Amino acid sequence: MAYVSMGEAHRRITEYLNRFCDAVSNQDSFTLCRLLSFSSNSPSLLSLADALNVFQDASSLIRQSDKFSEYGEILAHLFRSLQSYRVGNLVEAYLAFEKFANAFVQEFRNWESAWALEALYVVCYEIRILAEKADKELTSNGKSPEKLKAAGSLLMKVFGVLAGKGPKRVGVLYVTCQLFKTYFKLGTVNLCRSVIRSIETARIFDFEEFPRRDKVTYMYYTGRLEVFNENFPAANTKLSYALQHCNPKRERNIRMILKYLIPVKLSIGIIPKDELLQKYNLHEYINIVQALRKGDLRLLRHALQGHEDRFLRSGVYLVLEKLELQVYQRLMKKIYIIQKLSDPARAHQLKLEVIAKALRWLEIDMDLDEVECIMTILIYKNLVKGYLAHKSKVVVLSKQDPFPRLNGKPVGS
Repeated sequence: MAYVSMGEAHRRITEYLNRFCDAVSNQDSFTLCRLLSFSSNSPSLLSLADALNVFQDASSLIRQSDKFSEYGEILAHLFRSLQSYRVGNLVEAYLAFEKFANAFVQEFRNWESAWALEALYVVCYEIRILAEKADKELTSNGKSPEKLKAAGSLLMKVFGVLAGKGPKRVGVLYVTCQLFKTYFKLGTVNLCRSVIRSIETARIFDFEEFPRRDKVTYMYYTGRLEVFNENFPAANTKLSYALQHCNPKRERNIRMILKYLIPVKLSIGIIPKDELLQKYNLHEYINIVQALRKGDLRLLRHALQGHEDRFLRSGVYLVLEKLELQVYQRLMKKIYIIQKLSDPARAHQLKLEVIAKALRWLEIDMDLDEVECIMTILIYKNLVKGYLAHKSKVVVLSKQDPFPRLNGKPVGS
């Protein structure tokens, strides 16, 4: 930190106070956003923090002016938070920012118009980010992380402020998305349900009136929830909406959507092109896609094992593991095609021993009872049309469409 004289510190603090009060008086949301964006680490905010740590008594400056004192509670907490943030005391910074946020939300509630909506967004974003940093500090000191949970409670309070009639309600979807990010981080995704019900059942909300950015984020998170619930048609609808409406220049966001949309598409029988995987650096799915095309169970298992940690963190491992049934179906189809070329009259009769040999070639050792069990499941799940002749150890395939396509529906539906 560069040396700051007392006079310079006084000037910086006074300048900030004037800019803040003028932004509110002139309903200048753009300037107000910049004045509240802690995580941007802007030079002007860092220099203000240095001035606050030199002057130490900014509260007296606030009290001395009627202009400043009108927002005294907001500014005093904001300054204390910024001071703590600058010296790396993140827990204290969060606690002061939470008090500032409560005071700001109360002031926002009193403003009739929605001019400060973008500034409220900044407050919601900053308290979540600051809470995450504070929890990391608590964890490193051997204490229980609790600030992000507290931030979630404050965000719910903001949700309640916005969830009424009037122009401010357009901001409710942004706050909802911040709540989703909070709940996913905490591992309490069940709490998303009540928020979703409020959005999707309340008659005062028209989904299309919300900003595109917020609609995309909302569909991304609700799509992820449907993936966890294995409701793949709904997940496909929501994640496809997010992909279709996402800004094409935001490649990172597109990649995040595809990380969940691709497993969903695969689960309903839709295989993405290799060019898409290459373009968005989704190399972890390349061998999985190849395994489905080839009916190569060994390749699928190796791909899952090689990227196990990544898939587990994303929550899609179990979804991908269930693709084994489709791979078996593809393998059966390949055996059928080969047999049709060599012995057309008996193409629809597949011996279990032949299937077991194909699996052994893939280094997967199964006895005939295990193979029979797999075939039974494939028939039950409607991935294979036919029946099992148990005594002769043969799968008798239907002569019409023995390997039905999923056509966008989950296995077994």
